[in-house]
Amino acid sequence: MQLLRNPFSESFTVATGGTITTDGDYKVHSFTSSGTFTVTTLGTDDTVEYLCIAGGAGGDCGGGGAGGYRTANDLSITATGYSVTIGAGGASASNGNNSVFHTITSTAGGAGGPVYDPGGVGSAGGSGGGGGAPEGSGNPAGGAGNAGSFSPVEGYDGGQGFASGGIAAGGGGGASEVGGAGHTAASYDGGDGGDGRSSSITGSAVTRGGGGGGNRSESGGGQGGAGGGGKSAGATPLTSGTTNTGGGGGGTSTGSGQGSGGSGIVIIRYQFQ
Repeated sequence: MQLLRNPFSESFTVATGGTITTDGDYKVHSFTSSGTFTVTTLGTDDTVEYLCIAGGAGGDCGGGGAGGYRTANDLSITATGYSVTIGAGGASASNGNNSVFHTITSTAGGAGGPVYDPGGVGSAGGSGGGGGAPEGSGNPAGGAGNAGSFSPVEGYDGGQGFASGGIAAGGGGGASEVGGAGHTAASYDGGDGGDGRSSSITGSAVTRGGGGGGNRSESGGGQGGAGGGGKSAGATPLTSGTTNTGGGGGGTSTGSGQGSGGSGIVIIRYQFQ
């Protein structure tokens, strides 16, 4: 015998905070700046889906790493207020900033590695910054992304830089793949930024969390990863990570003005009817 669901036996969550939209039977709260998610009525289903992305890093010579990307659909809540912190993107050659919701902290993106001899290693972060390219020779490593103890990981490693008669820096890591290594061929192409990840938490698929492209000493440069990463081509043109995507900024030669990282975002989704 099939049991029919009694709609009067189920209650639904009511909450305030952020910009509120609907997608069918679900409400979606999008925070693009810091605020409070306040649960005024707790429903029978006391969980929410969330997407929490940290601020992406600025590029240096290597591309900036994307901000940490964390998402799940079973976060328990109670009838209380939860502070939401949106991590700012990092300035040129600087790490991003963490984003926080409830018990979730997404780790800031790691800055791209600089140009100097020896050195040039990218910074660790949610996704790691691309390796720079020393003024001489060497192959600086990209920074490590944060695997943590959760699945999927927050982000991936930055790509390795290369220098031997020219500069080819690594791309910053993205939310779904490592940054590309600087090419070792005569073209000295900068590594592409790692691609971000797609989410349909708002009802439409959007890709966020791409790494920034690495610098190249000649014309051209690494392309930004899908999801808001920057790109570079020598000194110009240059793009920064897109606002509220956690994308990394593109890298350029030291002193040319690197791309900054994009700020993060927090999105919360739950059934309301």
